[in-house]
Amino acid sequence: MKKKLQTTLALLMAAVASMAQQVQVAGPDGRLQVSVAGGGETGMTYSVTYDGKQMLENSPLGMQTNAGDFSKGLALVKYDTCRIDTVYRQTRIKTSQIHYQANELTCHLSNADGGRLAVTFRVSNNDVAFRYTLPRQGETGSVRVMEEATGFRFPQQTTTFLCPQSDAMIGWKRTKPSYEEEYKADAPMSERSQYGHGYTFPCLFRIGDAGWVLVSETGVDSRYCGSRLSDVSEGNLYTVAFPMPEENNGNGTVAPAFALPGATPWRTITVGETLKPIVETTVIWDVVEPLYETEHDYQMGRGTWSWILWQDGSINYDDQVRYIDLAAAMGYPFEKDYVKINLEILSNLSADATTSMQRDIMEGKPSELDGLVMEPLRLAKKYSVSMPCYEEVAKVLCPLEF
Repeated sequence: MKKKLQTTLALLMAAVASMAQQVQVAGPDGRLQVSVAGGGETGMTYSVTYDGKQMLENSPLGMQTNAGDFSKGLALVKYDTCRIDTVYRQTRIKTSQIHYQANELTCHLSNADGGRLAVTFRVSNNDVAFRYTLPRQGETGSVRVMEEATGFRFPQQTTTFLCPQSDAMIGWKRTKPSYEEEYKADAPMSERSQYGHGYTFPCLFRIGDAGWVLVSETGVDSRYCGSRLSDVSEGNLYTVAFPMPEENNGNGTVAPAFALPGATPWRTITVGETLKPIVETTVIWDVVEPLYETEHDYQMGRGTWSWILWQDGSINYDDQVRYIDLAAAMGYPFEKDYVKINLEILSNLSADATTSMQRDIMEGKPSELDGLVMEPLRLAKKYSVSMPCYEEVAKVLCPLEF
């Protein structure tokens, strides 16, 4: 009995020690620090300090999936650390050569059912990036994420500079939500978002006199959805939210799903005493790898854009001609002569080469011409829009219909 009691007490003490365990990782210069702690029913949390000042308070980690609940009851099984020191080049961002140095911490977690989840933090001098990785769960080869617990809890003195997420399928051509809503500067956290749907990344916060925090994400691809930030909840907490069901005309699902093993996008936190690190950050490129090598060496060009001055009303033929003339007057180069390129392609075709549309026309069958040429002209007539180029094409290709 005594031996059983000692064993039970030892296991209990070990469990308590595990629940109370805190793991820390700092950036190379030691000023930016992340602490991961917790366990049990409260779940795992992380916090962020800069020069000892609290930039993020204990914020939740985890997710709920159809392969298990990884939002609570998590235990820290083990953790790994490593140092990252890479140099890469980018020709189209704010700096051409980037020397990325960071310290990495990976916490391996287990839920009450033995399901496994890892969360990896990369901490550089002014940036924190973290993401989840799910290994195969027994025979389960894929997973659907119903909800993330991922959150960002700010100190009480924080004010916000946020872009509200708009209603879905509104605005020009029903293209919203977008990043083009109006920001409110230095707004209190208690103020709800304009539409009640939270906020669009990136999200900027001012932590009183302590500094600034920018929250965003990177590494989003076809395996996961782009996310947004929720409205603030109790305790100054913002959480990662998935797209609204009404977006994209309600097509598809808002719950991301991916094959196992798999990982989420990186959530990024840029921290600084001033806005300088916010402006200069390259974290959205630092933690991702190119998906493929490009075939062409793309070069920067110059151009004009009617919308900048004349907005949506400039979507007409005459205004576009004016801007083409402006580009010519400004000496903007047309880097490639696509007319010449296409003529060369045509000249290399065999003498009897035809397109499917051409064959349909020659055989008197219905073709795409009606939808490509005549339907736009019918709409132009209905809405009193001039389309002289289409009319010239129709005279040649669709003389009877025209």
